[in-house]
This record gives sequence, C-alpha cells and structure tokens, in this order.
Amino acid sequence: MQFKHTQVFNFDNALRGMRNPLNSWDKNDSGYEGVHFVIGENDMRLAQLLIKAGSDHSKFMRQIMVSVDITAPLYWWKEFDTYKVGTVANSTSTMHKLASTQITPDCFAFDSVDDGTAETLCGVLELYRKHFNETKDVRAWRALVQLLPSSWLQTRTVTMSYQNIRAMYFARQNHKLTEWSNYFIDWVNALPYSEELITVN
Repeated sequence: MQFKHTQVFNFDNALRGMRNPLNSWDKNDSGYEGVHFVIGENDMRLAQLLIKAGSDHSKFMRQIMVSVDITAPLYWWKEFDTYKVGTVANSTSTMHKLASTQITPDCFAFDSVDDGTAETLCGVLELYRKHFNETKDVRAWRALVQLLPSSWLQTRTVTMSYQNIRAMYFARQNHKLTEWSNYFIDWVNALPYSEELITVN
C-alpha cells in the first residue's frame, strides 16, 4: 500500500471561517511563515475546543483539504468507500486497462499468499489476458474480470477533508487489516498538525 503526492491545503481559509460565528477574527494568530502555514496559539485553542465539542461544531475541519494518490487492494477500497461522504476519487481503470499490461504478482497485495498459489493465479489470468488481446473474444475479457481477486492493486487520486480523515482514524486505528492499522494510520500521523487536529481526543 502506498501514499504518494500528498498535499494539504486551505488551513488559512478554514481557520478564518472558524471564527465567523463569533466575529472573532481579531484573535486570529495563524499565518504563513515562508511556504509553511503555522497555527497560532489562539486559533489552536479554539480549534481543539470545537473538535472536542463534536463534528457539528468543528465544521472548519471539513474545509482543510487533502489530496493524495493511494495504491491499495480492492478489498481495502471497498471499506474506504463507506466514507464516501465528502470525498472524491478518480481511479485507474480496470475496465480499460486490465488487458493492456502483463499480470504478475506485483499487481496484487499477496503478502499472505504463498508464491506457488500467486504464480498459478497470475498464470491463469495472464492466459485469459493474452487470449483476449489475440482474439478480442469478449468472453475471455469477462473471465479475466470475473476471476480477478480483491487483492488487485488499484491507484486512486483522492480528495477528502481533515474531518473525513479523523472519522476514519478513530474507526479504523485497531482494524485487523494492516492496510488500516499500519499504513493508513502512519500516513495520517505524518500529516501537518495531525496530533493537534486529527487524533486529538
């Protein structure tokens, strides 16, 4: 599982908007130091107060946005899709690209599958792929798609908010899938102000 091209943006607008309900913009003490956005003490105090009051009060977290390329197996994406509200994703296309490249064990998350089984499965899938490319027989393509295991790796460019990520973090931090409990959690912990905004209790 991989996370690449992570970008976090809109801290400035989110924290300014956080102060709209009480017209307390004069207490805003955050800003850019060079290219880095630094959250001031006043803003951090209010942000954490709102976060601890619940998602209805911490609406500003919906305006801190993250864009990232995630490569993960289909079985992980199925669980990620339960968090669709407020997220957007563009994925690589199984429909259009599955038959265009050789199918090898590197195309899958096979960490708990022995090498012989992985090679056999890839061999069967590769036979259908080659047959489809040689004959354009749609039955071979359908067999390829129907036999494709959920460990197939897919890359999606995902845009979501800090509030989405916070919900996922607490729901999945002790999940039995290591894609959640290790890889995703490690990525979240590396985001700017993760400890102060995302994982704070």
